[in-house]
Amino acid sequence: MTFDFMILDAIQTYLRGDFLDAFMPFATKLGNGGILWVLCSLALFLFPKTRKAGAAMAVSLILEVICCNLLLKPLVARIRPYDVNTAVELLIRPPVDYSFPSGHTCASFAAAAALFFCRNRGWITAFVAAVLIAFSRLYLYVHYPTDVLAGALLGILLGWLGVMLVSAVERKRHIFH
Repeated sequence: MTFDFMILDAIQTYLRGDFLDAFMPFATKLGNGGILWVLCSLALFLFPKTRKAGAAMAVSLILEVICCNLLLKPLVARIRPYDVNTAVELLIRPPVDYSFPSGHTCASFAAAAALFFCRNRGWITAFVAAVLIAFSRLYLYVHYPTDVLAGALLGILLGWLGVMLVSAVERKRHIFH
């Protein structure tokens, strides 16, 4: 048994319960399609004081779609844990794409990191939501722990990169002032 399955099976054995069985599908839906983060970036972009953070978050999310969904998932083509261990009862509809890295986690951490690197206080709330969404992917048995870890690390990198790109454009074009 791999380390990944040891963690997933420990979650199933020791943490599964009625409350989390009801809550975790809701938590994971917060990350579906990155819509929560897209809406947050749009809301931030509406106000001059937070426009740069909104732009950085949006750029980070675009980078996440490219790196995670268009490049890495098809390249690695890792099957999902529920396809390997078919004994686990899924609480959500099974995702149809590949497992590595976790797109929900990557988008969530990209958004939180963009806020952090922009020094926006909303990063704390975004980080808590990102951790919750990431854990939900493990609880729901749709990602391996290494998928989630890779998604978090890649997301942080893309959040930083989004801020760097927006800052470079800001310096060159004198926008967001």
